Amino acid sequence: MTGRTTLPFSGSLGAERFRGPFARWPRICDAILALVTFMLVVQVEDRPGDAIALRPIGSVPIDVLVVSAVAATALFWRRSSSGRVMVVALVAWAIVASSADHATLGAIAMVALYSTGRYAQDLRWSYVAVAGVLLVVVLDGLLARTAVAQIAAGVVVMESAWYVGRRLRLRAERAGRLRREHAAEEQRIRTEERTRIARELHDVVAHRVSMMTVQAGAAKVVAAHDPEAAHQAMAAVEDAGRQALDELRHLLGVLRPDLDRDSVEHDGLGPQPGLADLPDLVQEVRRAGLEVSVTIDEVVAPLAARVELSAYRIVQEALTNVLKHSGPRTRTEVHVRSTACGRGICIEVVDDGSETRTDPVTDTRVPGHGIIGMRERALLLGGSLDAGPRPGCGFRVRAELPTGGPPQ
Repeated sequence: MTGRTTLPFSGSLGAERFRGPFARWPRICDAILALVTFMLVVQVEDRPGDAIALRPIGSVPIDVLVVSAVAATALFWRRSSSGRVMVVALVAWAIVASSADHATLGAIAMVALYSTGRYAQDLRWSYVAVAGVLLVVVLDGLLARTAVAQIAAGVVVMESAWYVGRRLRLRAERAGRLRREHAAEEQRIRTEERTRIARELHDVVAHRVSMMTVQAGAAKVVAAHDPEAAHQAMAAVEDAGRQALDELRHLLGVLRPDLDRDSVEHDGLGPQPGLADLPDLVQEVRRAGLEVSVTIDEVVAPLAARVELSAYRIVQEALTNVLKHSGPRTRTEVHVRSTACGRGICIEVVDDGSETRTDPVTDTRVPGHGIIGMRERALLLGGSLDAGPRPGCGFRVRAELPTGGPPQ
């Protein structure tokens, strides 16, 4: 029984991560980016004294205008073909580098270089793109007789654009890997929990069927009216009961391949705990130091055995988590009552302790069994479970379970 770790899967309690416009509408934003970059390249020019001025687009030479338009348009495909876009940007920049009456294509190259670091699959081509851009920056600066300090600044800016893109890519890959690991671990926990539930259900049903088998065998002996027919009927009940036990054991072997048949045969067939056993559970956790109060209102009765078992396990898991995460002397309240519609029971465990929460995407710890297991139990019965921190401090677990029809 482990922690309260929450995951994005299956109704995580964590808030949805922020997604900017480039993540929500990538194609539209890339088109706008290409247009804005093109306008900046052709209309912004350097003036003496490091001044920046705007000029009419009509004053730009046609050949420069065409080359700039092609290079800027290529940015639309910067995500899917970042390498090709980088080549187009470098070639365009090299073509217009010798002209002195217009702004260079450095802005387009910088966006393309960032995109290469962010989206390029092959890291080798990414390094080639960096080397190519830095070479063009140096050559363009030398041809324009730019000061060495300004050339160095351009090199730093270009290198920084690629580095930012690369870091964002590594961060996204790490977040994706963590999500996959968490999903795989949660699936493993769900499978493990289903296996344990199957074993407990096996015990419950096997206990009932065993009793049926014993009673049928006794009835076969004491039948007074039409002994032959009673003998045949009870023999059929007995055989059916034994076959049911065999089938259950076979099903258990399928669900738990690591459990051999001998261990199943020799396992005890005693009944599993239910709501009547909650006082004993409370006494046990009180001895461990937890301050627990229990309120059990009148519930719909009788409850199915599987519902009573799941209710007990949910309370047990919730109290264990309180003891583990908040420690002894934590005030805890357990409420068990009928739901408003009268078709199920509501279980609520609240405490006044505290616990440090973490982001489920960036948290590198292995997710715990606690909430996943409790939620799995509730869902398998057709119910629901919510768990999360209370306002201020403390934690709250609330489960609703259907009555499950007649007891089994």
